[in-house]
Amino acid sequence: MNKRSYLTLTIAALLLQACGGSGDNNTELAAPVLTLSVSDAPVDGAMQVVACFSEIELKATDAANNKTFLIGDSAGSAEANDLCTDDQGVVVNNTRGIDLLTLAGMSSAELLSDIEIAPGDYSQIRLTMSGHSYAIVDLDHDGVADDADEDGTPDKVAVSIPSNELKLDGFTALVGQITDLTVEFDLRKGMADPVGQEGYFLKPRAVRIVDNSVSGHIQGTVSESLLSDNLCTVVPRDVTQPVASVYLYEGSALDEATLADNGGTEGLEALTSVGVLFDGVDTYNFEIGFVGAAGYTLALTCDDDVDPEGDDEVSFISVVEAQVAEQGQITDVAF
Repeated sequence: MNKRSYLTLTIAALLLQACGGSGDNNTELAAPVLTLSVSDAPVDGAMQVVACFSEIELKATDAANNKTFLIGDSAGSAEANDLCTDDQGVVVNNTRGIDLLTLAGMSSAELLSDIEIAPGDYSQIRLTMSGHSYAIVDLDHDGVADDADEDGTPDKVAVSIPSNELKLDGFTALVGQITDLTVEFDLRKGMADPVGQEGYFLKPRAVRIVDNSVSGHIQGTVSESLLSDNLCTVVPRDVTQPVASVYLYEGSALDEATLADNGGTEGLEALTSVGVLFDGVDTYNFEIGFVGAAGYTLALTCDDDVDPEGDDEVSFISVVEAQVAEQGQITDVAF
């Protein structure tokens, strides 16, 4: 199964202003406020990818400013829900399960909202996921979730990370300024199915951080004639499965011969890649969220990247360039 996806965690340290009482013309700057959200894009072959979040920890340079937020208990944290259960079907306390496949592209879901934090340097963000995260898959693409034991309940395939904890880069919260970061995970690069082991393994190496104040989004379309002229699928049996893929590379005027697939040996590694989906009528769409403002090259292929860690034979049928703007603006691209 092609594993392509991104997980994004958006952190916003917002400035609040407090005014004095009647007759007081002084304005004081309150502590920064933190908002934490998650977002993602589809994973090929998966019907659900449920990440079970339980705790968020902010590690400050000044240890006195360390903060820990427990899902469902800490003020401003997301409410716990019942999507995460143990092997006996009992709901795991203080977890919020989020089906990442419902958060395509520019969508997100908050884990923390309007949390006051002390100004200063935070060396690390630690995001804890319970050991009960899972995927539900449809590997034969028949539109029905796999049920190997035929008990009428879809199989849950475990999704794990080292020590159940993601250790992310930090940030600086400044009085009078906004800090708004997005941490993205590319599951096509970082979600592996290890030989001899059960379940999927999420590798933290597929993480990148984007400052949302200097980033935007890409949305695009692919013409049906371009697909059909290159013998690509144009009317898939399952419209949830991509008919093509778009790879994103940093920079412009790139030599196409240097563009590598995920795990490829060519000179330039893709920043990320996404699937092109048929809307069931006449349009083929793709979307890449949370991209740093800069110039990029996008390359279209109908070849499958069957081995995310190997060098697959991928031929690009069209290449376009795009300039992504700041402040969450959307850049339109057409193949």
